[in-house]
Amino acid sequence: MTEDKKKKSAKPAPKKDNKKDEMVVETEERVVAVNRVAKVVKGGRRFSFSALMVVGDKKGNVGFGLGKAKEVPDAIRKASQEANKNMIKIPIENGTIPHKVLGEFDAGKILFMPAGEGTGIKAAGACRAILELACVKNVLTKSQRGNNPHNIVKATFDALAHLRSVEQIAKARGLDPKGLRIK
Repeated sequence: MTEDKKKKSAKPAPKKDNKKDEMVVETEERVVAVNRVAKVVKGGRRFSFSALMVVGDKKGNVGFGLGKAKEVPDAIRKASQEANKNMIKIPIENGTIPHKVLGEFDAGKILFMPAGEGTGIKAAGACRAILELACVKNVLTKSQRGNNPHNIVKATFDALAHLRSVEQIAKARGLDPKGLRIK
């Protein structure tokens, strides 16, 4: 019987046809924050690292991820993989966001406002990295509360997830998108 079991385990596993494997998307990555975490144990301290990453394809898709590992490169790799899994689509109209939106997460609170052509990205730190990777060209932001990068990133994604294009709003209201104006 042991020989039969060995023969069965010696076969290669069947290949799965995953749709995610077929979709190869070129994404750009940015490290937002790397933290050293110390755990106190009987013999002293054990150090590990956590990395916060943002990825985007410069076509309106962005995601963020948090990775933890004993070494920095492993933490960055894990964060990048998680960020690629958690990507969201952002509606962009004429290089800016369609309407004013407020994002909140814990102590982080950020206000986003559409801006005219040539304004650029008026944002700092983690928020700027996300908007650049989403390919938003003109936007005004105001961090109203908090400066922790984790809360700022999550508040930014909360705001961006609430953005809706003119077409989406018109469809929900049953109206013609040409006669609709968003503030």
